[in-house]
Amino acid sequence: MSGNPDFDLYQPAEEHEALREAIRALAEKEIAPHAADVDEQERFPQEALDALNASGFNAVHVPEEYGGQGADSVATCIVIEEVARVCGSSSLIPAVNKLGTMGLILNGGEDLKKQVLPEIAEGKMASYALSEREAGSDAGSMRTRARKDGDDWILNGNKAWITNGGISTWYTVMAVTDPEKGASGISAFLVNKDDEGFGVSKTEKKLGIKGSPTAELYFEDVRIPGDRILGEEGTGFKTALRTLDHTRPTIGAQALGIAQGALDAAIEYTKDRKQFGQSISDFQNTQFMLADMAMKIEAARLMVYTAAANAERGFAPGNQKLGFMAAASKTFASDVAMQVTTDAVQLFGGAGYTRDFPVERMMRDAKITQIYEGTNQICRMVMARQVIGK
Repeated sequence: MSGNPDFDLYQPAEEHEALREAIRALAEKEIAPHAADVDEQERFPQEALDALNASGFNAVHVPEEYGGQGADSVATCIVIEEVARVCGSSSLIPAVNKLGTMGLILNGGEDLKKQVLPEIAEGKMASYALSEREAGSDAGSMRTRARKDGDDWILNGNKAWITNGGISTWYTVMAVTDPEKGASGISAFLVNKDDEGFGVSKTEKKLGIKGSPTAELYFEDVRIPGDRILGEEGTGFKTALRTLDHTRPTIGAQALGIAQGALDAAIEYTKDRKQFGQSISDFQNTQFMLADMAMKIEAARLMVYTAAANAERGFAPGNQKLGFMAAASKTFASDVAMQVTTDAVQLFGGAGYTRDFPVERMMRDAKITQIYEGTNQICRMVMARQVIGK
């Protein structure tokens, strides 16, 4: 891959390693102690939000000119990875803040950026509203509508599976503005939680990431100013796809962090656990399992960081491989996370099946990384089209 000019191989930088040390220390001190309770009580991890806001790690991707840190995509992935290592739910704070604002950064007007992005940098949250009950992988069949009314837009419809729905202040919403044009008739808008007619109608009961609310949103004649459209009318679906090219590596980073947390727990446990007069880490079959887990994680890390490094080039035209690498890194890392967390539970034996240890939570949290921001089957379709050249 190093000989391909379309790719920039990830090379670790000193500032990235320093960032990892800082966010890991914060995560272990301020976030990890609450992770089990957040999962058990199915409550939002307010402690994590407070700690991330206080340290500036809540939305490191926001450019400096809007009050953020202007961190590159690799740095953003490191933050998400290290938070996910101790709490998958909490890692969705920085991850979804990027997802919810990426369309604005890529395609929004300057005045709107100045209004919204400083609020996100200061601690408010953003979410992304693309999916509907009957329009998940087939996002082009969405039914949410937006019609022009003078200088304003009027939104009606529903969105489903919205991460951090009901907690966020701002929502990037995809809606049909011209039903006759299919995907080319979809536009992107920014909706504020206080806009009249906007609300949350349902919060899902989930297998994992229980501390991050997944909600259904409704829009009943929600009137928003005309300048809250992102880009030109009809460019919303393109904005959605460009957003995913930049944010799928962050889901890869979340999966990577969950897998690393499970491996770390498994190493510690197998060293302490005694059977047949010795630590089970002394048995060759245990060592082979741990070696395979570590090998897969390192491969996933290289893919995720390489994809993130390429995302920086994605702001300029000509990076034809960004979509492939974004989808590939998310798919590979999430598959690895599911494999590694399952093996971690196995290494814990019966104890791994209980809530006394974190690996069962990590296995449950890992599953969603294979599903959201494009199921791994959809991501493989994206990759195949790149490979075939369609």
